[in-house]
Amino acid sequence: MEITPLWTPSETLKTSANLTQYRAWLAEHLALDFADYTPLWQWSVDQPEAFWRSIIKYFNVQYDGTFTDAQSADPMPHTRWFEGIQLNYAEHIFRHATTDRPAIIFQREGGPLLEMSWEELSNRVKSLQHFLKGQGVQAGDCIAAYMPCIPEATVAFLAVNALGAVWSSCSPDFGTNSVIDRFAQIEPKILLAIDQYTYAGKTFDKSDVVRDIIQAIPSLKHVVLLADSETVASSVTVSLWHNVTQTHTGNPEFVRVPFAHPIWVLYSSGTTGLPKAIVHSQGGILIEHLKYGTFHNDFRKGERCFWYTTTGWMMWNYMQSSLLAGATLVLYDGNPAYPDVTVLWKFAQDAGINHFGTSAGYILHNLKADVQPGRDFDLSALRSISSTGSTLPPEGFAWIYQHVKADIWLASMSGGTDVCSAFVGGNPCWPVYAGEIQCRALGCLLEAYSETGEPVLNEVGEMVITRPMPSMPIYFWNDPDFKRYTESYFDTYPGIWRHGDWIQITTRQGVIIYGRSDATLNRGGIRIGTSEIYRAIDKVTEVKDSLIICVEKSGGEFWMPLFVVLQPGNTLDETLKKKINSTIRSEYSPRHVPDVIIAVPDVPYTISGKKTETPVKKIFMGKDPKVVVNAGSLRNPASMDFFITLAAESV
Repeated sequence: MEITPLWTPSETLKTSANLTQYRAWLAEHLALDFADYTPLWQWSVDQPEAFWRSIIKYFNVQYDGTFTDAQSADPMPHTRWFEGIQLNYAEHIFRHATTDRPAIIFQREGGPLLEMSWEELSNRVKSLQHFLKGQGVQAGDCIAAYMPCIPEATVAFLAVNALGAVWSSCSPDFGTNSVIDRFAQIEPKILLAIDQYTYAGKTFDKSDVVRDIIQAIPSLKHVVLLADSETVASSVTVSLWHNVTQTHTGNPEFVRVPFAHPIWVLYSSGTTGLPKAIVHSQGGILIEHLKYGTFHNDFRKGERCFWYTTTGWMMWNYMQSSLLAGATLVLYDGNPAYPDVTVLWKFAQDAGINHFGTSAGYILHNLKADVQPGRDFDLSALRSISSTGSTLPPEGFAWIYQHVKADIWLASMSGGTDVCSAFVGGNPCWPVYAGEIQCRALGCLLEAYSETGEPVLNEVGEMVITRPMPSMPIYFWNDPDFKRYTESYFDTYPGIWRHGDWIQITTRQGVIIYGRSDATLNRGGIRIGTSEIYRAIDKVTEVKDSLIICVEKSGGEFWMPLFVVLQPGNTLDETLKKKINSTIRSEYSPRHVPDVIIAVPDVPYTISGKKTETPVKKIFMGKDPKVVVNAGSLRNPASMDFFITLAAESV
């Protein structure tokens, strides 16, 4: 049966899309004529040397030195790229400086809409650079930032990056130990921090947290505090932000560093141990962000690009790349549901946002709240919505087209901290189908592997990447023998990246993600992803949230409990249990009806907003909670108490 797309791009959009312009350039300059995206993608993964060389040329990447090969013959994770050249990420941002439009548009929760010009951005970056150099900061030094999603964080990143120093950030909503677990690994020289932030109408004093961070990290030599006064008593020297960012005017200095020089350190969620400190390269991130933002998000010069994120999620790092396209970076700091869930849609209207990025969870929250942004706000400027963070079910797709905008490009994407980009995502030249990510990204040879390790089409399998990408980590911090790196991605298929998702590549070359493969539900030999259960339960109006696990027991048996958070005023009685079970039975299969349904006060989420099925599963398998749960990595650590207590009582 033929499936009808939810949206089909107009001929005008297809003709003007950056992807189409790139195909025309390939035809003109390299005599490569691709009729559609599929042969273009195939060429990009079959001929990665030629493809990545073309990216360097197409975007006129500025560099010193020369290179012979785009990539070395070394297998993952030891592949080296463009050896012999030096470049700088921030330099490629500032070549778009202009008086025609602002560099940044920003709004703080409850505050007015503000703009930062390119001139102001340049002056602030240059001033902070001058201060950092005065503190002895050099290329390769680590600088840590404990700041929210505000323009000052972008200023700080650009100043650090332009000097060739290494950036790392955590959001103020991280717990004290969570911040220390991350920053202590990299031994930063300078800390950039705030003393308070506002969220959901409340102001949170973070002075004690900043003080604890300073005391716990002896490598710190200086603190730059974003505050009105020196509110943090410290054993190291403290300078105020406004005193060090208003001293110079003009263009920043750009230090070109080797292609493989570290650009930043990102961190895994750390739900089951010390967070992995993941290091990316200046060059790898630069060409990946140029590629993905331009071709797969279709960012264009002069457009306004927004993603709701914090500085603790890789999407903050990724969204700096909108500046690489000559677009304006749009930032929001605050609770996305305060004073109500429509606040970001009003922000989209007031800021004239062209590209709106969010999480699947936010879209589903809107769906359940029955809001209608397209009716209540002027979203005429909006031409794309992007979603990531977790699987967006078909109902989320439908809600966008029914209640936001009928003529909108919905670009669901999936990637992660591991590459600070996406493996699969948007294609402005292709239709959008419900529940399906449009395509595999250029330069990414992603496959679905069967249980025997063979690529399969239109079947569910393990997501793998079989050839290297420039934005894969160059190493993990303090992992000189690549032991943690290898264990993280290459323990199942030697030399092949196993990402840990369960996916299906469709006959349309789209991708459906069913959830984490280590959280797969396996009953009677039939496996389904947790996302499918959640999709069914989302239709039960009495249930606010849910979490399901499947615990393997001895003798080949399984125990599958479903935990539900009820909407206020509801009780988990036999009638509701039957309704939940019948919904799952009718939507999927009788085999995946849970063995027991248990009401819980809360479902645990990581700070970046992902459900944590695996630690809960391990607790019920008898693992020590102190070993498998890192409370500092959770947005709501107290939520684990119920599961720990229940598991102990079940023994």
